Amino acid sequence: MRYRIGLCYGDAIGPEITRATETVMKAAVRRAAVDAEWPVFPMGWEGIEKYGDPVPKLTKDGLSDCHGWVFAPHDSAAYPPEQFQKLNPSGEMRRYFDLYANKRPAKVYPGAARAKSHVGEDVDLVVYRENTEGFLPDRNMYRGVGEFMPSKDMVISASVITRQGAERVAREAFRTAMKRRKHLTIVHKANVIKMAGELWRSSIRELGEREFPEVRVDDFHIDAMTAHLVRHPQDFDVIVCTNLFGDIISDLAGELTGSLGLGPGINTNDHQCMAQAAHGSAPDIAGKDIANPTGLMLSSAMMFDWLAERYKDPKLSEVSRLIEENVLKSMEEGFVTPDMKGTASCSAYGDHIASRIAGA
Repeated sequence: MRYRIGLCYGDAIGPEITRATETVMKAAVRRAAVDAEWPVFPMGWEGIEKYGDPVPKLTKDGLSDCHGWVFAPHDSAAYPPEQFQKLNPSGEMRRYFDLYANKRPAKVYPGAARAKSHVGEDVDLVVYRENTEGFLPDRNMYRGVGEFMPSKDMVISASVITRQGAERVAREAFRTAMKRRKHLTIVHKANVIKMAGELWRSSIRELGEREFPEVRVDDFHIDAMTAHLVRHPQDFDVIVCTNLFGDIISDLAGELTGSLGLGPGINTNDHQCMAQAAHGSAPDIAGKDIANPTGLMLSSAMMFDWLAERYKDPKLSEVSRLIEENVLKSMEEGFVTPDMKGTASCSAYGDHIASRIAGA
């Protein structure tokens, strides 16, 4: 089987970290004898300049035929004013492709303690964020947006919670919990957002009782959860959150384990996977070849692991293992970029890991 893995280079540091990640992915694919092609599609400023859209139809059509793709950071805050009427590229991808599950692991990576003094020990958890509903009004409606202004002094924002939406992301979270410590934590605010919070919580609990009785389930209000996560993150295994809460909790977990800049993630529907690091486009260091591509590299490893399970292909599992193990070994050895107290350039970091994979 030939796999199509799309590449969207994005803005600012996007092209740099994507090329480094591409180098590593291709080395792993060759080593595992996987048949793959790598179509490139415009996204961000390239799409605006050529097609008047940061995610043009050409890109959407091309990605529709891909098994997965790497989606680089974008600098949507700097786009021309007329683009502000559209979803940003990340939101557009999640809405257009119904990428309902955002999976973001958070654990202490080798070398993180050298760069950050606040890193906790032995933290290893996964946050699942529902990606298409909740309190993000730019993507929670079939048509239009869930936010409007009846007058110049009033804004009304609608949150959307459905049983289907809660169950489908929770099912992914439960499956991951079954492979780990069989513990799932639901985050909500049912004490004041009563109907929506209770539908979210009860839908997930009932799903667990029906389909995953081996998994221990608990739940916390979002405000309490932030305190617990700071005080004892080691107590958590898999956390499932609504869209807005998941955005916040995953960033907090990433920073607690070293740096949001190291955080990997994937966005999935039932048959496709988008690899996307948790960090932004960092325009202040663009073009300097010092950006850290670790988050995107580990996101690509997650993507291949997800595709391996989806297509029952052990060769893709080997690709994932090769990428993750050699990224972590490079970090252990201290061959890292300046943000990790190293001296390697972004491109040299990618070449070094690819060489390790080729000789592994």
